[in-house]
Amino acid sequence: MSTVTAEPEVSPREKWLALGALVTSCLAVLLVLLDNTVVVVALPTLANELDAGFSALQWVVDSYTLPFAGLLLMFGHLGDRYGRRRVMIAGLVGIAVMSVVGAVAESVTQVLVARAGMGIAAAAVFPATLAIITTVFRKPRARALGIAAWTAMAGFAVAIGPTIGGWLLNHFTWHSIFWMNLPVAAVAVALTLVFIGESRSEKHGPIDAVGIALSIAAIFLLVWSFIEAPRHGWISAATFGGVAGALALLALFAWWELRAPYPVLDVRLFRIPRFAFPAMALAVSYFAMFGFLFIVSQYFQAVLLMDPLTFGIHSLPFAAAIGIGAPVATWFGYRYGHTVVVVVGMAVLAAGLYWAGQATIDTTYWEIPFGSMILMGGGLGIVTGPVTDSIMSSVPADEAGAGSAVNDTTREVGGALGIAVLGSVLFGRYHEIVSEKLDSYGPIVSTFLSDRERDLIVNSPVSVLEILGRPGLPASVNDLDDPNSLVYAMQDAAMQGWKISAMVMVVSVVVTAIVFAIFMPWSRGTSLVDAATEDSSAPDASPTSGASADEATPGSDEVPPGQSDDGAVVETPEDRVPR
Repeated sequence: MSTVTAEPEVSPREKWLALGALVTSCLAVLLVLLDNTVVVVALPTLANELDAGFSALQWVVDSYTLPFAGLLLMFGHLGDRYGRRRVMIAGLVGIAVMSVVGAVAESVTQVLVARAGMGIAAAAVFPATLAIITTVFRKPRARALGIAAWTAMAGFAVAIGPTIGGWLLNHFTWHSIFWMNLPVAAVAVALTLVFIGESRSEKHGPIDAVGIALSIAAIFLLVWSFIEAPRHGWISAATFGGVAGALALLALFAWWELRAPYPVLDVRLFRIPRFAFPAMALAVSYFAMFGFLFIVSQYFQAVLLMDPLTFGIHSLPFAAAIGIGAPVATWFGYRYGHTVVVVVGMAVLAAGLYWAGQATIDTTYWEIPFGSMILMGGGLGIVTGPVTDSIMSSVPADEAGAGSAVNDTTREVGGALGIAVLGSVLFGRYHEIVSEKLDSYGPIVSTFLSDRERDLIVNSPVSVLEILGRPGLPASVNDLDDPNSLVYAMQDAAMQGWKISAMVMVVSVVVTAIVFAIFMPWSRGTSLVDAATEDSSAPDASPTSGASADEATPGSDEVPPGQSDDGAVVETPEDRVPR
């Protein structure tokens, strides 16, 4: 039977170091996830200045999210093994270096290379942040509050990207979205060195190279197949073969991990409903969110004709709703149980998506987008807080990096698929309608449009900005009030694609909510906060925060319990998060 013991005094220094570790981790999350979405607002500029088509624009986003998603499990595993601070610092430096490559890029190819490099580095940073929080806060109640803060920052950072990107583009060139990373990365590295000591799992063994390779190959092939589906055809052999191959690799990965002595991911965790179904809900929620952010950038700029900064400002309700919803929902999940809160959150998210799908070419911002974004952001925030708490409550402390990597991988795979699938749905409908409109002009179209302009028009809704900015075109091309004009057809095609994409998102979220409600236990279950009543003797902060080496007796060669001989904190089998 659990007993409550007296809590020892925690020194002010330990509390400040723990707080510093939390702030540092949240700053690193801000950097990583800003890079996920800050580029969204620059897509129209890249399309016009670098002659990038719609597929290229998808890859500008997914060249970051694809390696990010594919490598999270590997870096979470390596962080547990070799040290989370060491891996996190390497990732932050990598982001800074590849940002310089992007800042001096002069072609779409160079931008893609820089973004891919940044995604690889970001995969080293992201799982370490949550793992560090779960390690540095040894007192479970403080750990739960830390995770709530991390969750709020994760959602807020993704949603605030368009606003920051818009401000940068309003004052500088698109290269600034890369230059901004350098000072943030430098500050994050400095704070990491000051506040975060090394920590890792005590479990050692051969690196699961086969498992790492299978996980990378499966995720890469799955996302690539969906991104390229419009070009090859949704029912083509290439698409079906790619998806089937990815599923086969995932099955082989699961088979291997069940037999590996030191697996990169303990797939047995997916037998735990409170781990598996929250991971599913998180993936689908981010599928909808990333798909929405990608598509809404086209809508705000191609249909509402907003400049980047105006678009960013008008997306703030979405960011604010996430930032408020996540920590509040985490508390409600602890108080009333994860299941009821997540189901409510997914219902709110679906309602917002459905409402957004009712917008037309004549809809103003205040009629639908404003309110629907609040519902979507609030719903997403309500979902992410409790599911993260549920996932991390199911993971032993010595597998915190791997558990964090699962939490992060489901987000990023869901987000990458959202951009790939929903962007392709919108593009397919848009391409069909606009191609027919251009064909209806006959040979005369070549008198006012070059081949480059025609190709850009049929492949990018935001090319409407270039058409409107070009003088001397006939009214049949650039009259926004004429339903028979080209620009009107382009805007209408984008809205038709948006409506279909919105319905795909609604169905995905609703089906997931139903599955979650049926199979997820409705009993209150265990939250990280609950452990406070089981082991109240744990200190508020672990020696992980900078002071770890100070716990040894001066002048003694004795290694303190819970530390390796290099001063790093190691989790023993007893250091487990209660399930």
